[in-house]
Amino acid sequence: MAAIEAAQPGRVSTVPDSRVLQNIKDYSAMILVLFWQRQAIYLAATVLTGFFFDPFRAVLFYGTVLICEAQDYLLAKRVASVKKHEHKAISMIRIWLLLNASLSSAAICLYAVSVAFEQPAGDHFTPLFFLFAAALFAAMNNHQIVSALIVRLTMYGASFIVIVVKDIWVERPDLSSDLWLHFFTVVFVMYFLIDCSLVFLKLYRTNLEQMEKLKEEHERTKAAYVAKTQFISTVSHELRTPLTSIKGSLDLINSGALGEVPEKMRSLIDMATKNSERLSSLINDVLDIQKMEAGEMAYCMETVDVCSLVQEAIASCSGYASAHKVRIEADCQSRDELCIQGDTSRLMQVLANMISNAAKFSFEGGTVTVGCKRIGERVRIFVKDQGVGIPDGCKDKVFERFSQIDSSDERHVGGTGLGMSISKEIVEHFGGTIDYHSEVGVGTEFFVDFPVFGDIGAESSDTHVQGGSKKAVQMNLADFSPEARSN
Repeated sequence: MAAIEAAQPGRVSTVPDSRVLQNIKDYSAMILVLFWQRQAIYLAATVLTGFFFDPFRAVLFYGTVLICEAQDYLLAKRVASVKKHEHKAISMIRIWLLLNASLSSAAICLYAVSVAFEQPAGDHFTPLFFLFAAALFAAMNNHQIVSALIVRLTMYGASFIVIVVKDIWVERPDLSSDLWLHFFTVVFVMYFLIDCSLVFLKLYRTNLEQMEKLKEEHERTKAAYVAKTQFISTVSHELRTPLTSIKGSLDLINSGALGEVPEKMRSLIDMATKNSERLSSLINDVLDIQKMEAGEMAYCMETVDVCSLVQEAIASCSGYASAHKVRIEADCQSRDELCIQGDTSRLMQVLANMISNAAKFSFEGGTVTVGCKRIGERVRIFVKDQGVGIPDGCKDKVFERFSQIDSSDERHVGGTGLGMSISKEIVEHFGGTIDYHSEVGVGTEFFVDFPVFGDIGAESSDTHVQGGSKKAVQMNLADFSPEARSN
């Protein structure tokens, strides 16, 4: 027993309440997990000994054990609601668990000893085996509360000694007799049980320390994540102010309001304009990612007319497509008005990302088809190009952050690599799915599927919402067009 006490990191009074409460919770969890297994063991022992020995004493033993088991069960249920600052409650539950362990151990020991005393000397296999099984069960499952483990092993060890010493005391055998062999075997068994207890105790303590370290690492990781998020948000917002001024100045120069731009300066001005737009897109995308990770992305749910959304997206992206020498055409295959629920501006952002990708990766003179159709109870919006295509096995990378797939050996188009990742988050938030079909050298079709919501013309309120949706699209056109958010 001294060896088990030595394994403790300190006195009970010096152990923090959080550690004590964790020990109690682990102990209680084991009580609940093994509850029915223990009942089966106790019932089997009662039936077996009641049949071959005294039925009345077997029933009395079983009743006492059931009372202890019920008390353990109620205490274990109560532990779940105890907080680490409730010092008195923790102490009281610990005391009650210890008392209950003492009572149940005493009942097992008294019953085993009483059965042994009815048997002839040296013929105690059944009670000794019961004690061994109880002690091994305690060594394996009661190491969370060391004091309870010590109480149980002490009582079981004392019962072992009482049974074998009583035979030696009565019979006075020679040292070479079987009774002395039983005595030394019991001593060996007790050493074995203590050694098992130490092994399980050390394993539990090691696991507990590892869990505490993991919790500390988790807290540090959370703090680092918060700091990273705040840093990204601050830097992004601080960059926006000077970037807006730079973009405004460049747009003013390009408009000719300050006079004609000299030919030697035009290439530099164009380069600065493109890079400022690219930086603006990157900042917007990083802010969107940061909001999504923090769960702070704001969505305005409304009824959206899909055909109108497609037409607005084509209109907003036509300039970008022309810059890449690509033509955009519409293909709305349904005669009925198709409606979905979502945020119009965010859905516009998804379409802008898909159309800009299609334009960038298309061959000159190609056609990008943007359309919608109904498939059962879902609405599909698709963007089909006649471009380079996407190699097989790249689906995960397509929607990965800061990743861009190029079927050639070099990357020929720019972009942040965040557009499709953001699009996937937005689409899934509205209960939709996003995917693609592609063939290298032939083209790619990206599509998003949403549940059908209803017809816009069904109710007057729906018509009002559609008007608001179109207005929202027009208001956000500049924000989500490829010229402003180049992917």
